[in-house]
Formats: sequence, structure tokens, C-alpha cells
Amino acid sequence: MPQRCEKARRAAELALDRFSPARANGQLTIETNIPIGRGMGSSTADVLSSILAVFDYLQIQPKFEWVMQIAVNAETACDSTLFSPAVTLFAQREGFVIEAFRNSLPRIDLISIDTVAAEDVNTVELKPAAYNQIEIETFRSLRAGLRNAIEMSDIYLLGRVATASTRINNRFLENPDLDRIEAIGARRGAVGLQASHSGTVLGLMFDPSSVETPDNMGMALHELSESAFNISILHI
Repeated sequence: MPQRCEKARRAAELALDRFSPARANGQLTIETNIPIGRGMGSSTADVLSSILAVFDYLQIQPKFEWVMQIAVNAETACDSTLFSPAVTLFAQREGFVIEAFRNSLPRIDLISIDTVAAEDVNTVELKPAAYNQIEIETFRSLRAGLRNAIEMSDIYLLGRVATASTRINNRFLENPDLDRIEAIGARRGAVGLQASHSGTVLGLMFDPSSVETPDNMGMALHELSESAFNISILHI
């Protein structure tokens, strides 16, 4: 098994240790098209799939809390992938939901930019962020803003929350291209900037309901194409 799949192997072993007294044997095969080390949740996808495969083999109906606790133990921190498409605020190092939102995210047109010059990020070795008191207070306001943005389906408020969060995140995991990409977004009508939590990917957010968005995205893409970025367009 490739080294990148060690977390998935560990997750399967932990699930078997807990729920299979006889410790059944088997072969774990991972097939994925998610880029690795880019903050796109590749390891969590592997880990959750492996845990659910073990539960399926053992014919056990899993509880969310079982799955997430095993996932956290296997990879230190995990994403809230299991709860998709629900929107949750998730404690990735503790493995529990802080807040579950009633509504979905507003529709978003997104230019996803992988700043490939950056090195892949090893989330296991990544030191947890040590937020100062000002940042902690800011998070309280951002959480309220996120809640309101989801409840009102307000993409502009969501964009402001995402941009502020990205700025804080950049203090602990610096992306040297952030200022330049944010400036392109400001010139071309983006409503916000988001960052993958622990990787190299940034995203410019646009309002799909605006008649100006297709032209704005086209001009942003033209500017971005002058750099050696991997670029994708997503409709969320």
C-alpha cells in the first residue's frame, strides 16, 4: 500500500480492533482521483471510506460519533466529509459537530486555483494553529456571520466571512500568492476568497445570480492564466 494510504490502513485497523473480536483479515484497496497534499480532503476521504468498508464487512450500522472518533484517531484531524451535503461547523481535531446549520450554502460560482509552486502539506506534521485573543474574538463574530449568511442565503456575507477566515489561516499556513489572487478578485467582482484549510488551493467566489459574473470570471481567468496555476471552474 502506498505511504499516502497509511492513514486509511490505520483507520481500518482501529475499526477492526474495536468492533471485530476475532480481528478479521482482509485487503484494503484505495482508488481516488483527489489531489494529495492540496488541502482537498484526500486523506479524510480515504480514511472514511476505509472505516465504512469495515463496518459494511462486519454488517454494523455505524453511528456518526463512532466513525468520526476513529477517523480522528487515525489521522489526528479530519474533515466533515461524512456529513455532506449538510453544512456543519466541525471540530476537526476532536471529531464532533460544533454546530449543524439548517440550510444549505448559497449557490457559488468558484474559480479554484492551485498554487502549485507551494509544497504539499503534511497535515499530520502540521503544527496546530495557536490563535491569539483577537483572533478568537474574531472567530465568534465570523461564526455569527456564517450562520446569518446560510440562513439568509447571502453569498456576499458568506464571501466576507470566507475572506476574513482565509486571512487568519494565512498567518499559520502562508500562501505567497494570496495577495495577488485576492487583488485579481477585487478587480473582477469576486464576492470573496476562500482557502483550503491545510493545502495550497485558493478560490475566488462569484455570485451566480449576477449577470456580470460570466464576464468577470472570464477576465479573472485571463489574468490568472498568466501564472503557472492549475485552475478549475466549479459551480457549487
